[in-house]
Amino acid sequence: MIKYDKILEKAEEYKADMSAFLRDMIRIPSESCNEEKVILRIKEEMEKVGFDKIEIDEMGNILGYIGSGEHLIAIDAHIDTVGIGDQSLWEYDPYEGYEDEEIIIGRGASDQEGGMASMVYAAKIIKDLDLEDNYTLLITGTVQEEDCDGLCWHYLIEEKGIRPEFVVITEPSSCNIYRGHRGRMEIKVSTHGVSCHGSAPERGDNAIFKMAPILNELKELHPNLTPHQFLGKGSLTVSEIFYSSPSRCAVADGCSVSVDRRLTAGESWQFALEQIRELPAVKAAEAEVEMYEYQRPSYTGFVYPMDAYFPTWLIEEEHPLCQSTVEIYKNLFKEDPLVDKWTFSTNGVSIMGRHGIPCIGFGPGHEDQAHAPDEKTWKSELVKAAALYAALPKLYVEKYAEQMPEQTDNLV
Repeated sequence: MIKYDKILEKAEEYKADMSAFLRDMIRIPSESCNEEKVILRIKEEMEKVGFDKIEIDEMGNILGYIGSGEHLIAIDAHIDTVGIGDQSLWEYDPYEGYEDEEIIIGRGASDQEGGMASMVYAAKIIKDLDLEDNYTLLITGTVQEEDCDGLCWHYLIEEKGIRPEFVVITEPSSCNIYRGHRGRMEIKVSTHGVSCHGSAPERGDNAIFKMAPILNELKELHPNLTPHQFLGKGSLTVSEIFYSSPSRCAVADGCSVSVDRRLTAGESWQFALEQIRELPAVKAAEAEVEMYEYQRPSYTGFVYPMDAYFPTWLIEEEHPLCQSTVEIYKNLFKEDPLVDKWTFSTNGVSIMGRHGIPCIGFGPGHEDQAHAPDEKTWKSELVKAAALYAALPKLYVEKYAEQMPEQTDNLV
C-alpha cells in the first residue's frame, strides 16, 4: 500500500535540497546547444541521491535510471533555457537570481529546470521509501528543446530505441494535469527582386516592398484560423525578418520572414503551407513558402537534422495514464485536480505527436513565467511535483498498466 502522507513528508523534507539544486542550475548559463556544464551539474546530483545508472548520450542528453523492472516509465525535463533578453527588464540578476521562503527567481526557474530538481528528488524519495516495483524509471534531462521541440526525444526513440510506456512532461503547469497542446511549425516566406542604385529605384524590383502586402495578409489570417473546443484555435505571428541588398543605397533584391505557426486539431503542416501559398499577395509576388529544417549542432557537436514541424497531440481524459495521474493527485493533495492543456508546445510533439507514446503533463512553475524577465517558481510546487513523480510509477504498475491500450490514438 502506498503511504501518500509519507511521500509528502519526504518531499517537504527535501525542499531545501531541491531549492539549492535548482539555484545551482540557474547559476549556470545553459542556452540551447550550450548545456554541457548544467548537464554535468545534474550528473553530480544524480550521483549524490543514488541513481542506479547514469548515461550522457551522443547528443548530450543525460539519462538517469532507477530500478530494472519490465515497465519502462520516463519523466522528462528539458534543461536548456532561452537567453535573458534585455537585462534592464530584470530586477534581479538572471543567473544569480533571488530566493526567499516561497519563491526562486532566475532564468530557467519555471522553464524548466524546476522540473529537473523535482524529478531528481522524486528518485531519492522512491529509494528512501522503498517504492520500487516492477518498473524501470528513466529520468531524462534533454537538450535543445528551446531551439527545436522534441528533437531530443525523436533521437532517443529513433536512434537509441528508447520507447517508454508513457512519459511525464514536467514543463510548468502550475501543478495542474495537462493532457495535450497545440503543435507548431516554422515557416519561411521569401520574396525576390532585382537590385539597382537607390537613386533610381524604378530600375529595379524591391523585394521588401513585395513583402509588405504579404505581412498585412498574414496579420489578417491569424484571427481567422481554425478553432478547437479544447485546444483553442491555431495562431500565427511573424517572428523575424531578413533582407539582402548590395548596400544601404540600393534596392533590396531579397526579403524573407519567419512565421511561427501554431497548429490546432485538424491542421497539418501541408495545410498550413498551402494556406499561406494561397494568399493573394503571396501569389502576386510569386513568393516562396517553405518549412525550415533544423540542423544546429548540439554542445557535443552532434547534428541530427529534422524538419521544423512539431505535431499537435491530445489524449482522452479517460486514458489510463490520465486517470492514474488524477488518482495520485487526489490521494496526495486531497482535492480534485484541474485537467487542462498547455498554450505552448513541449517535447510531447515528438513523444506523442510523432511516435504515439502517451504523455501527461505535470510540472512546477507557471506557464506565464516562461521566457519572462524575473522568471520565478514556487518552492511549494517543487514539493508537490516531487511527491507526484515519486508516487506515480508504483500506482501505475499496481493498478493501471494492465489497462493501457496497445496504442494510444492522437485525438487530433
